[in-house]
Amino acid sequence: MSQPTAPNPLLTPLPLPTFSAISPEHVVPAMDVVLGEVEAGLAEVEAVTPPTWDTVMGPLERLVDRLQTTWGVVTHLLGVRNSEALRAAHAEVQPRVVALSIRLAQSPALHGAFVALRAGPDGEDPTRRRILDSNIRDAELSGVALQGEARERFGAIAARLAELSTAFSNHVLDATAAWSLVLTTPDDVVGLPPSYLAMAAQSARGAGEPDASAEAGPWRITLDYPSFGPFLRHAARRDLREQVYRAYVSRASSGERDNGPLIDEILALRREKAALLGFGSYAELSLASKMAASVDQVRSLLGDLLTASQGPARQDLDDLQALAAARGEDAPLAQWDLAYWAERLREERYAIEEEALRPWFPFPRVLSGLLARASSLFDVRFAEATDQVDTWHPSVRYYRVLNGAGDDVAGFFLDPYARPADKRGGAWMDECVGRSARLGDEGAPRLPVAYLVCNGTPPVDGKPSLMTFREVETLFHEFGHGLQHMLTAVDEGLASGIRNVEWDAVELPSQFMENWCYHRPTVALFSGHVDTGEPLPDAIFDRLNAARTFRAGSAMMRQLDFALTDLALHHEYRGERPVLDVRREISAQTSVLPPLPEDRFLCAFSHIFAGGYAAGYYSYKWAEVLSADAFGAFEDAGLDDPEAVAATGRRFRDTVLASGGAAHPMEVFEAFRGRPPTSDALLRHAGLAA
Repeated sequence: MSQPTAPNPLLTPLPLPTFSAISPEHVVPAMDVVLGEVEAGLAEVEAVTPPTWDTVMGPLERLVDRLQTTWGVVTHLLGVRNSEALRAAHAEVQPRVVALSIRLAQSPALHGAFVALRAGPDGEDPTRRRILDSNIRDAELSGVALQGEARERFGAIAARLAELSTAFSNHVLDATAAWSLVLTTPDDVVGLPPSYLAMAAQSARGAGEPDASAEAGPWRITLDYPSFGPFLRHAARRDLREQVYRAYVSRASSGERDNGPLIDEILALRREKAALLGFGSYAELSLASKMAASVDQVRSLLGDLLTASQGPARQDLDDLQALAAARGEDAPLAQWDLAYWAERLREERYAIEEEALRPWFPFPRVLSGLLARASSLFDVRFAEATDQVDTWHPSVRYYRVLNGAGDDVAGFFLDPYARPADKRGGAWMDECVGRSARLGDEGAPRLPVAYLVCNGTPPVDGKPSLMTFREVETLFHEFGHGLQHMLTAVDEGLASGIRNVEWDAVELPSQFMENWCYHRPTVALFSGHVDTGEPLPDAIFDRLNAARTFRAGSAMMRQLDFALTDLALHHEYRGERPVLDVRREISAQTSVLPPLPEDRFLCAFSHIFAGGYAAGYYSYKWAEVLSADAFGAFEDAGLDDPEAVAATGRRFRDTVLASGGAAHPMEVFEAFRGRPPTSDALLRHAGLAA
């Protein structure tokens, strides 16, 4: 007698996925079921006449959610538990997911229903009007008006772009994981702090050197940022810094992992897609669904910031060259020298050693302080419930989010540490499930749950992770994204949380939260020496705060380099010359030290070639204007007044965080701030104000 087949965990109707039970072989059968359900449901909705909110938008929300949540688990695991088998399953299903998504977006029946509903009573409700407007716009940007060959070509482009995006990301992950440098002598590691050597020795043990130790080596250096970044800042051996730097800027640019041809094809397909829809460039297509009104408006903002930062950035380089010369380094500085000498100058100018600060920021204390600050700002509480859920890795944690009355309002998974072998780099927030009244149980809305993913320094030798201050800022940043998803008050699932929010506004809450890393009472919450528990001393905080504007011009120019390169590739560029030439032309304006001739940074620029920032990288600066101005409201109220801070925090929660995509971001910002945004606070915080 045959044994019953175990249920597919991707289809089990549980509140949260059973991640540990999901295997690559579950993906195709599960998605066969889901795609079939959505296709059948779509046909039923298209046949509805006359359309009403409950007969069209309700079923549509269920269909979109069914597809997004199931496929979302698969794509999430691809980012945090990557494997060849999972890649293969993902690649097999992805074309069908893309095709169905296009079929849904291009449905003339649904488009007609949206238009009809907008003209009726539903168009008078602000939230519903906004949802309908967005759906009409998205249908038009998805080619709903295309016919015949143009429609077929649009679908083929979308499918190919999805395939190329995944391949690009996998190449970067593989190229990053494939390279390492093993150091064996004390001379190799001069300048590297003990905490770094312990991590490098642990990496060596994991790679087959069982006797590796922090004191005697060998030490394994990788291109994963917790290894690469501190190495460039602290390794005294200039030749080794050069070797590591050259490997980093040439990732995914040769052999079977070469992303160069993929970039050319991606840009060509995006240009063709924009032309099919009647746009002059892909940038114009991208901006059609963003806050910014035009390419010229974006360039105006970036140009103002460039003007403010060019002089300070040139001075930054002069300062580094002078320090290097004073310490016996006569050669002109190269790219692999900047981080090293910048760290030496910061140490000299502010008496701050980045690695020496790590003991003050053990991960458990930082997380506890972050949650405490969020609690006091937004009148919520957090309760760890890792033992009540299933996770994809032992280091992942789960927290419940409760309101002031003690009722659950949300939850989040936190995956804090780097795992170069199977987890992609960077940091991100994504949806597990979104808030929805329609998809809830027993009259209560379904509560939102977020994924918060970082690549921080992992624990070493049984001790807690000791974070750099940069890693602390990153954790606050991603948590800000999570707050907008989790504290939404919108019950319409098509506009709750981060859904339906213009892309150039989504960084507002995340960048806003970073400001609290320089607020003395908050720092007292999240700092505590790993051995004594003593909070960060005032003298160190004062120096850290003073160093906030250190090399601000250079930091601004780096982001402007990315944003202007992205814009140029997606607006003026037509494939008439190598993309690297475009990067060099932009860098002539944005870099005081031009890229190396062999620099292939674009081959690892996942934000625009494998993420959502194509013709949208400017969003970081656009939203930073909003976030700095928003924090200015707390400064105006009085950062030393806990009651004023709490009251302003509630207002921020009830506007920026609660509104989701139910209102235009400018309306939401003005509801909080009482006026339109200005860039004054951003330039002031960066020390670049005139």
